[in-house]
Amino acid sequence: MDQALPLATSHPPAWPLRLLGLADRAVTGLVLAAMAAMVVVVSAQVALRYGLNRSLDWADEIGRLGFVWSVFLAIPLGVREGSHIGIDLLVDKLPAAAGAQLRRAGALLATVLMALIAWAAVRVSLEQWDELMSTVDLSVGWFIVPVAIGAALSALHLLRIAVQGPPAARTGSAE
Repeated sequence: MDQALPLATSHPPAWPLRLLGLADRAVTGLVLAAMAAMVVVVSAQVALRYGLNRSLDWADEIGRLGFVWSVFLAIPLGVREGSHIGIDLLVDKLPAAAGAQLRRAGALLATVLMALIAWAAVRVSLEQWDELMSTVDLSVGWFIVPVAIGAALSALHLLRIAVQGPPAARTGSAE
């Protein structure tokens, strides 16, 4: 009597999702640190300027750097949750299965776009690495690094959405 072999499951291995979760936690920590640095530096700059009529030359660049890092690293966290603004007028009119396939196709297309943005950001960062900020002895390439990281992590989240489907819709929207 032949014994039937078990069918392979269609679930992807768990380790890529665990690595993605670790990356998300690391990026969340970086976002919090960048925002904290930005708030502290800008607050100190305001207090010194208006309280003591003094100024920190480097505060504007460091504050801007913290802002750029916090914004571009927060983008993939929104992609993960499906919380970015989208126009789903057509998708909502389709049957559920067709809408899900259209969302997956859109996620796959967005994956390619984010991968291209990450690649371009790495190239721009490397091209600008020798150029220094005007008040701090740091490369201006540090302004582009979070774009590359955010786009790469967004691409991974979008690839997950393309494979597994979009995250469940949340209730309590801003509408």
